[in-house]
Amino acid sequence: MWRMDLKGEIMVRRADLHLHTLHSDGVFFPSELVEKTKQAGIDVISITDHDNVAGVREGVAAGEQLGIDVIPGVELSTSVEGREVHILGYFIDSGNAGLSDFLKFLRGERLKRAERIVEKLHKLKIPLRMEKVLEKAGEGSVGRPHIANAMVEEGFTASYQEGFLKYLGIGCSAYVEKNHCSVEETLSIISESGGLSFIAHPGNSIPEQVLIRLIKAGTDGIETIHPSHSPETVARYRGIVNEYYLLESGGSDFHGGRKNDESALGRFTVPLSVVDTMRRRLFVDQK
Repeated sequence: MWRMDLKGEIMVRRADLHLHTLHSDGVFFPSELVEKTKQAGIDVISITDHDNVAGVREGVAAGEQLGIDVIPGVELSTSVEGREVHILGYFIDSGNAGLSDFLKFLRGERLKRAERIVEKLHKLKIPLRMEKVLEKAGEGSVGRPHIANAMVEEGFTASYQEGFLKYLGIGCSAYVEKNHCSVEETLSIISESGGLSFIAHPGNSIPEQVLIRLIKAGTDGIETIHPSHSPETVARYRGIVNEYYLLESGGSDFHGGRKNDESALGRFTVPLSVVDTMRRRLFVDQK
């Protein structure tokens, strides 16, 4: 698909299907995010906050005003063979009762984890207040990024990166394992809410055997385009998509306020034909 710009030149229409707002670990309101994607020349987006769909309604409304198609989405965490895996859900019914209960449970688990991390920091003589962490999280699902930002603001670390390297990263002194639901349950929740499930940024840390298990568990597709994926990685995952008759997705994983975020917005996209294929799969599944 394409459209003409003001100079009469052909512009390929594009989609960014991986974006975050302040309802998880992003920094922008959904309406602000939609405005930024409009400025970046993106035609279709999906808001995929971690364990939270609170920003979907505002995003959809803003999209209707600005001519941006906003697909309701979410990003969920699961565990396969002891390895954390993120699953993107697209075209979900954000008001689905089962999904709402599931997300409420996950946000509760996030809060408990944050409290345990803060307790560990106290034992390390870092008196970070939980109230400060919740202040940084605001309306979003609380997570380690909020703890790292609170530590910087309170002067306990020099930078966000240092917070993870010294305290919050896997194996570090204040790290607490996340309580994950099974991959089968996670995929089922997305499906029952009317959505499609995709393995997020697999090139980051997912070995072949874990990828195959996720495919056999019934995931609908793979996120092939992501800032962490090299051209060779993209080609590899597109080959797997074709081999297993899966769908593909892609996006910038934009949060705002992070290194290289602004330059990624508008660069990591997929053509609208990818979205059309996803819609056709939904139509076939629902017949």
